[in-house]
Amino acid sequence: MLSSPGCTAANFASTKRKTMKAALIYPSEGLLEYTDFPEPTIQNDDEILVTVKAVALKHFDKGKATGKHYSSDAPKEDGHIPGGDGVFLLADGTRVYGIGVSGTLAEKATIRKDRIIKLPAGISDAAAAALANAVIGAAMGLRFKAGIQPGDIVLINGATGFTGRVAVQIAKHYGAKKVIATGRNQQSLQELLQLGADEIISFNQPDEQLTAQLKTIHANTPFDVIIDYLWGHTAEMILASLMGKGWFTHKTRFVSVGSMSGDLIQLSAANLRSVDLQLTGSGLGSWPKEHVNKLFAEILPEMFQLAADGELKVETVEVKLENIAELWDMDVPGGRRLVVTI
Repeated sequence: MLSSPGCTAANFASTKRKTMKAALIYPSEGLLEYTDFPEPTIQNDDEILVTVKAVALKHFDKGKATGKHYSSDAPKEDGHIPGGDGVFLLADGTRVYGIGVSGTLAEKATIRKDRIIKLPAGISDAAAAALANAVIGAAMGLRFKAGIQPGDIVLINGATGFTGRVAVQIAKHYGAKKVIATGRNQQSLQELLQLGADEIISFNQPDEQLTAQLKTIHANTPFDVIIDYLWGHTAEMILASLMGKGWFTHKTRFVSVGSMSGDLIQLSAANLRSVDLQLTGSGLGSWPKEHVNKLFAEILPEMFQLAADGELKVETVEVKLENIAELWDMDVPGGRRLVVTI
């Protein structure tokens, strides 16, 4: 739910509730504006009203707001407030990370009481807002879908993006013996070597050379875990590089987390039958409740503390809520996350 029940632009004039500044999106018209809007109201005992401090603007949020993400409802005709998770202040001033019930790109929001994490002093609002979704996109796949073990060889496909950079660091934190990072941006690839990657693979080469490089690395240090943020053609080449020749093969756990390079791939039955492959996905709807509970009780608090201690590094680009209309489609430098501060 992206906006409070009954809280739409159409009934703004008739409401007597307190007002706030907010970003309002009209998906059918492709418009976004910064405007006055009624404050959200608590609908049940599971919610709490908070002051918004920072919200990371992610592809997921844009997809949800416009109805393009698979978990979205149909886009609303009336204007509504986008934004999901973020950093908030409780009434007593406690700074927390939380999950929005109402849209969060606003001065006030309602969040879920059972999805609140108190933030350590050493992490900034922007870093905490940016980090959470990346941890979800990395740790859930590594820990639960791939079952990462100390000593594993991990390939991160699409590691130059924000979540990929976090995944490299978390894989090392979880005990990976070797982390191999792929990507196209050469500067970002080089930066990954400073963040824990042991080897980098550039996509700026012919397919034949890329496939040969993947096969050579896999032959010398077989991939135990592959975390994929791209899907599409690069996933096809990685899967093809695992193909066996009728002999025993190394077990590889391939986890699809994103699809930045396309939603579909071609995977031959012979490829699938020739390798000991565990192919799964990590995303909304794929996690059991106990894993989500561990995410909030154990994983996110641990990662926030690592960031506060300087052991988990993220980079953000901060913008003000009042400039959101001009910055909604802003191109952010590779490996950084756009964060809206209020």
